[in-house]
Amino acid sequence: MKILSVECSASPASCAIIDNGIIKASSFVNAKLTHSQTLMQMIINTLDNSATKLSDIDNIAIAVGPGSFTGLRIGISAVKGLAAPTGTPCIPVSTLDGMAYNFTDRDCVVCAVMDARCNQFYNALFDIKDGNITRLCDDRALIGNELKEEVEKLSPDKQIIICGDGADLFYKSVSELKNIIVAPENLKFQNAVGIGMFTYKNYENVSTVSPNELLPVYLRLPQAERELKAKNNQTEAKV
Repeated sequence: MKILSVECSASPASCAIIDNGIIKASSFVNAKLTHSQTLMQMIINTLDNSATKLSDIDNIAIAVGPGSFTGLRIGISAVKGLAAPTGTPCIPVSTLDGMAYNFTDRDCVVCAVMDARCNQFYNALFDIKDGNITRLCDDRALIGNELKEEVEKLSPDKQIIICGDGADLFYKSVSELKNIIVAPENLKFQNAVGIGMFTYKNYENVSTVSPNELLPVYLRLPQAERELKAKNNQTEAKV
């Protein structure tokens, strides 16, 4: 089974080809360019460099959220365009699941954190032992202090690895804990390899959708919608 995986939920953009659990090729860019400039060319180059045709791909997996509203929309639009002509099945994957699957070689707790602004983090916690990953909570948006309290309650006997584009920011509030570290630079950020490996290892349980059914998963409304909702609430209160 060949899986093309795509990740552009934050500043980095990446893609990978997973062939029966083997990483056949991958590309990663974190150059502060917009995904509309880099993503499609990256996918084309990765397919070409691995001698893989788009028609060889059995499924396209993509991180559908949480994450940047713009990044998620660009990634999903790109996948829709790639999958639609041949009806290639699409597999929506939680951004946070993909992050955890970069650490299957370690016994640890992964604290996946994405900067959601305004002292909030998109987060999920995962326990990893002997290559098996157990979710400890659903994806959620938490205030920094709330996440700090949860992390402090985790076992002090197990290493906690913080990863994601919010890792450095969140680490500042928990750096006094002796069992907590920030992931090394090559594993810190969201990466399509994790999306592809999650898909491969959980294939019997993942949801497959048509290109038309592929949608982003937001944990909170976009800023424009939040501001409009707040404005409408204020107007209603005055009536």
